[in-house]
Amino acid sequence: MDHDNLRASIARQWDEHVVPSLLEFVAIPAVSPAYDPEWAQHGHLTAAVEHVRSWAEHLGLAGATAEVVTLDDRGPLLMVDIPGTAGSESKGTVLLYGHLDKQPAQGEWSAGLGPWQGVVRGDRLYGRGAVDDGYSGYAALTAVSALRQHGGEHARAVVLLETGEESGSPDLPAYLEHLDARLGDVTLVIGLDSVGADNERLWLTTNLRGAVVATLTVRVLNTPVHSGLASGIVADPVRVLRTLLDRIENSATGEVRLPEMTAPIPEVRRAEAAELAALHPDVARLLPLSGSTRAVADDDTELLLNNTWRPALTVVGLSGLAAATGAPMVLSDAVSVRLSFRTPPTVSAEAARAALVTALSTDVPYGADVEVNDFMLIDGWNEPERAPWLQAALDDVSKSAFGSAPGAIGIGGGIPFIGMLGRRYPQAQFVVTGAASSDSNMHVPDEWLSLPMAQRVTEAIAGLLNAHARRS
Repeated sequence: MDHDNLRASIARQWDEHVVPSLLEFVAIPAVSPAYDPEWAQHGHLTAAVEHVRSWAEHLGLAGATAEVVTLDDRGPLLMVDIPGTAGSESKGTVLLYGHLDKQPAQGEWSAGLGPWQGVVRGDRLYGRGAVDDGYSGYAALTAVSALRQHGGEHARAVVLLETGEESGSPDLPAYLEHLDARLGDVTLVIGLDSVGADNERLWLTTNLRGAVVATLTVRVLNTPVHSGLASGIVADPVRVLRTLLDRIENSATGEVRLPEMTAPIPEVRRAEAAELAALHPDVARLLPLSGSTRAVADDDTELLLNNTWRPALTVVGLSGLAAATGAPMVLSDAVSVRLSFRTPPTVSAEAARAALVTALSTDVPYGADVEVNDFMLIDGWNEPERAPWLQAALDDVSKSAFGSAPGAIGIGGGIPFIGMLGRRYPQAQFVVTGAASSDSNMHVPDEWLSLPMAQRVTEAIAGLLNAHARRS
């Protein structure tokens, strides 16, 4: 394979064909269903899928089909099926994943920028969905196109672009079941929705935390009561809440107390965290710490392990209390908090959920009414052992495309589809990577895609496809 010409072809395709289409994609407000209950009526998800489907068809890959698949009332999915090059029939299917749904606009964007306004400034393409994750389908298909043009080989490749990832991928299991026979023997999965620590190397996600999210409500009265009449007779629901939260978290250290939410940390992951800490020291520097606030530990490796392998609780919502300014002298009838647990990659979300319900609803102080409901469960993922051919290929493509060895990174958030695919295809090899970096502003204003990074990731995909097809 002619690597120099491959690289030049990818750059040309991005400049001439991908960027113009990606700018049009950004303009479609394809907000994920969890944030747009009327998504079907609005039609933006369908518009996004049709936009990329049309682009894929015009790419002109011989033998390829681009099909919009829709099940019942679920969000649409785009499936681009590309036959392998001659002689690759025994190599199975390569599944390349991305998504086309987006986060909401979220706050004020900088002057001249907007969530639904694609803008190129220098080597950055701004707009909601550019890096998370609109670029992915373009990168995957451009990689195949360039590979074919410059002497490369590839097995059958299927690009799946769903429209519910930002909502936790609730529809993906149904689509995977529906398409199971058509997908065939999946031997390699390339997920293109992850993030790296910088734009200087190919970052490989080796583990993802899961999540258990629930709403806890504590009720002590049928209606609010004047605090002068009720305090000292009826317990403040906030005090009951504090007592219950102390059962599941050590408030002094942040340690989660439920054994079902903890797991041993593999030595290889400890080593990866230490390498990342050495490469990018002062982990907390990227966070907007207020005043004299400091991180919860001084050791960068331990902070990374806290963020990727240890469970952590964040209270992300609160209701039932008046605003602090002008609050009346009233004892509230009930308070609710939204609890978000990030759990280790190997923890069962269902087992953690059951333990949480038991801990919060057993022997409740003063017999207060407690409800634990509205769950969202995400299982984590820990990369299986890499086959020798894949490790060698990753080293080669990273050095070719980036000039350096690949980096390993654990992600503190969850990517539900990876766990789903891992359970469905336990014998497949996995490469989870992406063009996003820690400062790409995903989910917040001024989201941007590094165009050079996206092109290098595209080149790396092409190299992996070629190595997969040529493996013995």
